[in-house]
Amino acid sequence: MNYIDIIGLFAGACITLSTIPQIIKIWKTKKVKEISLRMFCILTFGIAMWIVYGILKKDLPIILTNSISFILNLIMVYFIIYYEKE
Repeated sequence: MNYIDIIGLFAGACITLSTIPQIIKIWKTKKVKEISLRMFCILTFGIAMWIVYGILKKDLPIILTNSISFILNLIMVYFIIYYEKE
């Protein structure tokens, strides 16, 4: 692994981990009134496209970090849909 891959992994980790505090907050408060479902759906779709791009380029940092982000954003979408009903 070269320094460029390390920079990519670090950048991706920062972006990926930034979603976790929001997920925890929603899980604890069960409040999603101020969160846009449309924005998270578009973001999740964009992340899926980054995964495809990473696969086509055979770029592990892009594939790895965006795959984790994709899962975390799917959790956000689920929480928004689930807690919006309450």
